[in-house]
Amino acid sequence: MATAAPVTRTGTVLADLLPARAGAGAVVRDAALVLGGAVLTGVTAQIAVPVPGSPVPVTGQTFAALLVGTALGARRGFLSLALYALVGMAGMPWFADGRSGAGFASFGYVLGMMLAATVAGALARRGADRSALRTAGTMALGTAIIYAVGVPYLALSAHLSPTGAVAAGLTPFLIGDALKAALAMGALPTAWKLLGRRG
Repeated sequence: MATAAPVTRTGTVLADLLPARAGAGAVVRDAALVLGGAVLTGVTAQIAVPVPGSPVPVTGQTFAALLVGTALGARRGFLSLALYALVGMAGMPWFADGRSGAGFASFGYVLGMMLAATVAGALARRGADRSALRTAGTMALGTAIIYAVGVPYLALSAHLSPTGAVAAGLTPFLIGDALKAALAMGALPTAWKLLGRRG
């Protein structure tokens, strides 16, 4: 019982449980986590399904961004998504549909992911990924943040009305977002339970 306490206390995210030597070892671990989160987001962005009538495809990157933020915490989550954005802007074709740069209509979602990962990470430090219900709330809030940035950006860049932007950039994705939240509801609390038993 006592061995599970470090795992279940708030203030800890899943990435904190990875061993690292003090000093330079922790810096190397954190750098690897930030890079790994960026790569995971880039890889899942390539899982893209076109949506008829919308310039925004259904992708796995929103789920990855929220998972990265929750697992890594606010600071590393933000750095990971910022690295993903900056490298993509510099020319790496790892945005959805193999895009790069910042001149496409769905780039606002990438910006929203940075903020969403930060908020999800901050909530995870307060234990928001320990139960299915709290995880669902975290995913819902993170998703809302992504849309709050992405949809207005879409409206401006694609010259759509607010109603048109919602129809093209939000409504078609709600069922997929619910499925992603359900996946997270099972995965994150289960990870904590498994680590608690091993700890």
